[in-house]
Amino acid sequence: MATALVPGIYDRRVADVELSANTEVAYEMTCRLTLEARVAEAIRVHGRDAYPYECCGALIGQPGLAVEACALPNSTEEGPRRRFLVRPSDYRTAEARASEQGLALLGFYHSHPDQLARPSQYDLDHAWPVFSYIILSVAGGSPADMTSWRLSDDRTRFDEQPLEVAAGAPSLNA
Repeated sequence: MATALVPGIYDRRVADVELSANTEVAYEMTCRLTLEARVAEAIRVHGRDAYPYECCGALIGQPGLAVEACALPNSTEEGPRRRFLVRPSDYRTAEARASEQGLALLGFYHSHPDQLARPSQYDLDHAWPVFSYIILSVAGGSPADMTSWRLSDDRTRFDEQPLEVAAGAPSLNA
């Protein structure tokens, strides 16, 4: 077992490939969220089908990689046109689903009908730390921009999170 902590154990000849990254690149890699192509497509379809209302759902996977989009009911009493609500029971359901698969609840997604894919003040007021928040803009019923955000440590703002879709992502416009 190679280690930098115990001299003499690490043998460079054993490694298949040597990789390195500067601190900034390495940090960005730990912050990035990648969606499997089918997850990105499921979010887009959900947003399109829910239009003109907001859709919402949970992101399930392993750190940095979402492998499932779990659609949740938008049960807000304020009106689903401009709000979404994840009820505690829906949160528990998503968490259990992730756990059953040996995965984690990574965060949530929702759509912004006819609005930008940027968090609102309402989104900020209702966000939980450590989760990723994907926002899908749906313009006139057509999925548009998709962005991801994380709540800052001091909970005063969102920081945009690098978002990637794994190669081979299908397109609704194809």
